[in-house]
Amino acid sequence: MALDFEELHCFVDSVLTGNEGDHFTTLGIRSEFVSRHKVGMSMPYSEVLIGDPDTGVIHGGAITALLDTCCGFAAATALDDLGMTPTIDLRVDYMRAATPGHTVYADAEVYRITESVIFTRAVAHHGDAEEPIASAVANFFRMELALFDDMRRDFRASQAAIKAGLALGEKS
Repeated sequence: MALDFEELHCFVDSVLTGNEGDHFTTLGIRSEFVSRHKVGMSMPYSEVLIGDPDTGVIHGGAITALLDTCCGFAAATALDDLGMTPTIDLRVDYMRAATPGHTVYADAEVYRITESVIFTRAVAHHGDAEEPIASAVANFFRMELALFDDMRRDFRASQAAIKAGLALGEKS
């Protein structure tokens, strides 16, 4: 089966927003785009993300989480169907502090695929990737898609129920 990028984008959005209070919602990570071998995400500035109260700079761990998440979902674009790609290795190089009050964006891409590993790289920035805050390289395990049959079935059933509910609401 060929990966449906619209479905993957919906899946990414549901993972990022589906569990109030988890690290994704605490960080405020949102998907900006999903395409073959590329994903873009954003993380708005928030006081809960401050690592240095004297300067208001976002904690590096929040930026690391954004980069890891973005790279992981980019790796998922290399699969043949919806599935997850656990992180094997992640390296982040910080080049400067994020500017207090500004949204941090991340753009990730897949640059190599093997039978068992998907290789990605990403940049965190404030809207201009040529002025990076941090860069990352990350490797993800390419697991058997059969391991995610239940996840795909449940996700697709929930999406069908949502669409059916919206269709009923439109007729009322």
